[in-house]
Amino acid sequence: MTTATPPAQTPLAPTPPAQTEVGSYFIANYPPFSQWSPDQLGEVDAAMHTPPAAVPLGLYLHIPFCRKRCKFCYFKVFTDNKASDIETYVSALSREIELVSRLPVMGGRPFRFVYFGGGTPSFLSSRQLTSLVDRLRANIRWDHAEEVTFECEPGTLSESKIKTLRELGVTRLSLGVENFSDAILSENGRAHLSPEIYRAWDWIRNTGFPNVNIDLIAGMVGETWDNWKDNVRRTIDLAPDSVTIYQMELPFNTVYSQDILGHKIETPVADWATKRAWVDHAFDELLAVGYHISSAYTVVRDPHKVNFSYRDNLWQGSDLLATGIASFGHVSNVHYQNLPEWGAYIQPLLNEGRLPLGRGLRPTEHQRLIRELVLQLKRGFLDAGYCRRKFAVEILDEWADTWQRYAAEGWLAVDGDRIQLTRQGLLRADALLPAFFEPEHRGVRYT
Repeated sequence: MTTATPPAQTPLAPTPPAQTEVGSYFIANYPPFSQWSPDQLGEVDAAMHTPPAAVPLGLYLHIPFCRKRCKFCYFKVFTDNKASDIETYVSALSREIELVSRLPVMGGRPFRFVYFGGGTPSFLSSRQLTSLVDRLRANIRWDHAEEVTFECEPGTLSESKIKTLRELGVTRLSLGVENFSDAILSENGRAHLSPEIYRAWDWIRNTGFPNVNIDLIAGMVGETWDNWKDNVRRTIDLAPDSVTIYQMELPFNTVYSQDILGHKIETPVADWATKRAWVDHAFDELLAVGYHISSAYTVVRDPHKVNFSYRDNLWQGSDLLATGIASFGHVSNVHYQNLPEWGAYIQPLLNEGRLPLGRGLRPTEHQRLIRELVLQLKRGFLDAGYCRRKFAVEILDEWADTWQRYAAEGWLAVDGDRIQLTRQGLLRADALLPAFFEPEHRGVRYT
């Protein structure tokens, strides 16, 4: 570590609570979403009409339909879905893509990565998916994308739908298993049960997808050590290309959080020490059969075969054109979010030919540095030289007290320019990140 005298620093962020309390834990951006404002939509419009910098371009498409709303879900989803609503939405999304495709910010760039998220993208039928992609291809193509990811809920899949996804150019399926216990899936409001997981898995393997991920959640209501060990064993038996494990959190707009805030229940989620122990066990078991740690959340079987273009490009400042209701994007160094209500999203697109932008933020250069620092640290390592070259800042000096404290706690090690999280650091990665926030953004509501 450098021996230069560090500048005066503000106090470190407070130590996170031991119990799982209401509020966001997972860090996905900076500055916090709560700081974005409709007042900065002029900045978004200017960014959209600016020729792009030489950075990769990605596309996010939000499909907000689900069979049920999970009790821990905080995304924008709809569960009372008519065929006419889906067609209206697909028409609006296609129109949004058409408008976006004409903007100067596209700059003739090919899409490096594409991500269909939700909600449940696989809620759409094969016919609806084909219709959507046909309409999108009238204005954009992703033939040369490194990665086209599609999120799936097991109970919405069929063999024909999986084949359709392969034909539409999807390269990576992410299967939201979460848990293999029917009782726990039901308690947490999941729509699928375990037989649907195995049925879908057979179809996926028979279709020959090049990359399949399984999502698990450590800390779902009702989970125990025995159940968690069984989840890990069953996942290893399926041998997916990658496994992503999230630690259960309680953002404000979930069913569980509203019940806690309404004093109907006490927090039903395992404490952070337990969840970290469960992820630690999963890492041990998965590494023992040949997997490799790829981030604080993900292990991969073959690092040469499996990459995460969506993650790695976003965390290094790529542009992301976000489409769909309530979706979040980032172009020309400006953050933005689409309007989150149905009519407000649909009407401007279909009636006025206008993008449904809701709020935005142009971060400062220092905030851009913090964003990339905290997001890249979630991979498990950070190169101080990268920050020096891109932002002309010596991060080992700027946050010297933080690195020293975290090293003393056994959460990371510094070797020259390389900052490497230990296993214990990986298990609490998101809890470490607010210490790098500017003082005015510590302790504020994240979303």
